[in-house]
Amino acid sequence: MSSTYKLTSTAIEVFKAIPSETNFPGAYLLDKSAVSAFQLQGDAGKVVTDLLKLFAIKINNQTSGIMISTTSVSYFCSVLFLLYTATAGAQKKITDETEAQKKERMAWWAHDRFGMFIHWGLYALPARHEWVKQRERMTDEQYQVYFDEFNPDLYNPKQWAKQAKKAGMKYAVITTKHHEGFCLFDSEFTDYKSTNTKAGRDLIAEFVEAFRAEGLKVGFYYSLIDWHHPDFTIDRIHPQRIDEGSEADYDAVNKGRDMKKYRKYLFNQVRELLTNYGKIDIIWFDFSYPGKNGKGKDDWNSVELLKMARELQPGIIVDNRLDLNDYADGADFETPEQVKTEELAKYKGKMWETCQTFSGSWGYYRDENTWKSQRQLLDLLITSVANGGNLLLNVGPTGRGEFDYRAINALDGLGGWMHANSRSVYGCTFAPEDYKAPTGTKLTYNPETNRLYLHLFEYPSSGRLVLPGYKNKIRYTQFLHDNSEIGISAEGPSGTLKNEDLILLLPEQKPGMEIPVVEITLK
Repeated sequence: MSSTYKLTSTAIEVFKAIPSETNFPGAYLLDKSAVSAFQLQGDAGKVVTDLLKLFAIKINNQTSGIMISTTSVSYFCSVLFLLYTATAGAQKKITDETEAQKKERMAWWAHDRFGMFIHWGLYALPARHEWVKQRERMTDEQYQVYFDEFNPDLYNPKQWAKQAKKAGMKYAVITTKHHEGFCLFDSEFTDYKSTNTKAGRDLIAEFVEAFRAEGLKVGFYYSLIDWHHPDFTIDRIHPQRIDEGSEADYDAVNKGRDMKKYRKYLFNQVRELLTNYGKIDIIWFDFSYPGKNGKGKDDWNSVELLKMARELQPGIIVDNRLDLNDYADGADFETPEQVKTEELAKYKGKMWETCQTFSGSWGYYRDENTWKSQRQLLDLLITSVANGGNLLLNVGPTGRGEFDYRAINALDGLGGWMHANSRSVYGCTFAPEDYKAPTGTKLTYNPETNRLYLHLFEYPSSGRLVLPGYKNKIRYTQFLHDNSEIGISAEGPSGTLKNEDLILLLPEQKPGMEIPVVEITLK
């Protein structure tokens, strides 16, 4: 081994772990095909390579095997197996981007935490769910009336952008095309677009300009699915699906349809979106449903689609719905959809963003009344950040191009809270393990400022709240909304306080906001 060859620290540590009295009884032969199964990439591959060197492998080019002098085949295989299973997700990569480069690329997104999702299309006219065409099994002819009548005469994306910014949102993602196939942008490759409706213009171009003017990042949602395109094959979720249909049934109904032609259309439109509108920060593909009579990565040619997106927009952030789970870099973040806050803890430590609605629908739904309260919306935001994730909160504009009054009320409520408490959101993540959230509270933490944020979901009637294990760790405490000091004490009623605990001395009267926040500056 060359004296200038630098070993990875992991390989050295693994080798040091071999007992010093280990005997090296002889040479063992491993089939080359077996060794090739462990051709890992990146850091893992470096470790394996170094271990092979440390174990003094000699490759015999005249045989089909590799000669290994080591403790035993079982020990060596165990090391390789552990490295293999620990890094299984890194088996395949599409790009050569490092983890450090990815972290830098996604830094703004991980900092900003809060974005707006916008689902808008022809489905705003029937106003009974964005999947209305599928739910009611409408044909193109039946759905055509909504194209003919689409006239968003009150569309003002500048107002949308101001409302998003006031609510504390830092980025926005809009549906350029949803499953219905209608395009809000002026695509060269279809007539089924906003410029051919009474709107008469490219609605996406206006959106991009307005949101950029307010300093917000811009993202495009693009449906991989298209229930209007004549070459998109009918499948199990298509409006013209066949219940309990056999493969022969689907072959018959899809005669004349060609997914190869549709893929070309898909690629052409994504290329337009990522070329004609300047810098695009996020591309939100939706969605894959592999399996019987479904569609997955091969149907979309997802690997090449992702490569194209990254080539056209090198800094772009991509969601995880291309069905590329076999690739370490097949997506930038996970997308738990419409999940309850209790389910978010399992995503802790990952890159993730939960997408949520104000009500039960993504598109405008006039008669849907299960709208979330301000407390529920704040819980989604706070719990997302407390588990190291983002919240993408959806608005479904009306057919005239305005936010529904209920959405405006919800945004205003969020904006009031964020105006006072945004420091507990931006740049924050989950708290270090040493700090536990008292019952009825949730913690976020800013690693740059070394500050904890205690969100008081349940305000103690006595004004006293025990901070477990916080003694000698706190420099100062205050309410975040007004910077008013909050006292702390190491003394409680006899026998009720552990030596390492502190008591937060809150005022008995709760501040006038849904969820007050205490800012804790740590030593």
